[in-house]
Amino acid sequence: MKPALSFQQGPKPLEWQDFPHGDYLRIGIERRIGKWLPRMFGYHMLKLGSLSGQIDTSKSSIKHQVCVSPHALGHVGVIAEIDELPFSEHSVDVCVLSQSLEYHSDPHHILREAHRTLIPGGYIVISGFNPFSLCGMASMLPFSREKLPWSGRFFTPSRVKDWLDLLGFEILADERFIHSSLARGSRLSRFAPWRRFCRHYLKPMGSCYLLVARKRVAPLTPIKPKWHARPKWAPAVKSARLSQTRSTNEKP
Repeated sequence: MKPALSFQQGPKPLEWQDFPHGDYLRIGIERRIGKWLPRMFGYHMLKLGSLSGQIDTSKSSIKHQVCVSPHALGHVGVIAEIDELPFSEHSVDVCVLSQSLEYHSDPHHILREAHRTLIPGGYIVISGFNPFSLCGMASMLPFSREKLPWSGRFFTPSRVKDWLDLLGFEILADERFIHSSLARGSRLSRFAPWRRFCRHYLKPMGSCYLLVARKRVAPLTPIKPKWHARPKWAPAVKSARLSQTRSTNEKP
């Protein structure tokens, strides 16, 4: 297993149009996220990364939605690195990371920052590319590493779930979708029967995954001090010895 920390530099996407079939990919992610947005309540939502900021989350009841990205684009509200968030602890209700972990050097730190800013019971929504899919196998083609989306590092959904579990998240959903290689020259309509077959029989091999998790914080159980737990009466052994000494002293 390759380490998560890496400083390899490659092309990074700023808009969904940078991907082959980017609009098709974005609509598929919005369709899956839209089923969960009405269940999430609160006051503040963070969208980490420029791609996350372009995801339509209008179905959410959370009105204050802010996109955080190091790039000064039109939809970006806060210019900052997504692994160094300028927000206090327990101040955000929902975090959205769409195709963000693949194109950053330390995905662990991004999840730790999201965990720090989320309130207890807050939600995190993550979408990414599945390496065990047609899209993942296309990365083995010559010169594919120099092109999007294969210039990033694809992490398996099970590995991302392990990271979330270590941080104390409860996994609520794990979905796979878009059974296509997403190559630039491919026609999606030509392979419609193949995609229908994969949706029914090869669900784990979807080129994209969606994870929904909730932050769980175990309450602290107060422990009484030892001097409170001690009994106020003397043990039976000591009381028996005390009565025996008294009887011997009273004898003439």
